[in-house]
Amino acid sequence: MAALAPPVAAVRVAVRRALAPLRGEHVLVACSGGADSLALAAATAFVAPRLDVRCGLVTVDHGLQPGSAERAAQVVRWASGEGFDPALVATVEVAGRAGGPEAAAREARYEALVGFAQRAGAAAVLLGHTRDDQAETVLLALARGAGPRGLAGMPPRRVVDGVAFLRPLLAISREQTRAACAALKLEPWQDPHNTDPAYARARVRDLLASLVDTLGAGVVDNLARTAALVAEDTRALDALAAEILAGARDGASLDVPALVELPAALRTRVLHGFALAVGAPGGALGHRHVAALDALVTDWHGQGPVALPGGIQVSRRGRRLLAG
Repeated sequence: MAALAPPVAAVRVAVRRALAPLRGEHVLVACSGGADSLALAAATAFVAPRLDVRCGLVTVDHGLQPGSAERAAQVVRWASGEGFDPALVATVEVAGRAGGPEAAAREARYEALVGFAQRAGAAAVLLGHTRDDQAETVLLALARGAGPRGLAGMPPRRVVDGVAFLRPLLAISREQTRAACAALKLEPWQDPHNTDPAYARARVRDLLASLVDTLGAGVVDNLARTAALVAEDTRALDALAAEILAGARDGASLDVPALVELPAALRTRVLHGFALAVGAPGGALGHRHVAALDALVTDWHGQGPVALPGGIQVSRRGRRLLAG
């Protein structure tokens, strides 16, 4: 028997770790046909039956490129032959959505994946993001001036509208997924958007390659490690902030004296949580909104209410912040 190629083994081990808690459940793999998601899908097809996990596959057709429908059909044909049930194409409409093309495509993609997972009763959706994707995410966050949540990168597990999204390959390199596909004689699709400078992610990919040339290959690991370390700190601070918010909040009001002596890292988290709790949409809630709320606590001189996304006004009345 031929020895198993190390990249194939590495991807399978990563998938096994992700699926082990899901014995007896049903999962979906999101597969574009690129090397990362194709390696993920192939590993899932091998590992899932051995863990009594049923697996289906969804490929999203954004309709942004000529031949995208045929590419999606090819992925589904391959998946059906590998035993994925169901193996489906999700056709989405990207045009007309808010934000740039990358954000619009991402929003449409997640909407489709959440809908398919809910209808299929899937316990989780597996995504093929790698260590290289994580490093690129950290660079993008730095360039955009993101706070700790942005620098924490992509979490290995995230729940969206009740659906768990898992990223088993965050410790696996893009080189390994390509090598795994080659060892399994799989032919990944090469997405032209990955090298199109019109897209920020493609430009950051070039930047990361330049950093690797200048600083060495370890820069990818270091950026991904930074994300993991920041994520741990963020989780701890968020947990403390949640406890403080629970004690200081009474419905749509918040006790100011409970916040005023807190370190800024905690106080702003409490205010962010309060804004979400009173109905501000998270996607539109930004640093400037939280900073304005913070001024009501730490720099109060009779200023008017703070306008939050969603038509919410927060004003200060004596010792409390009131939302309405």
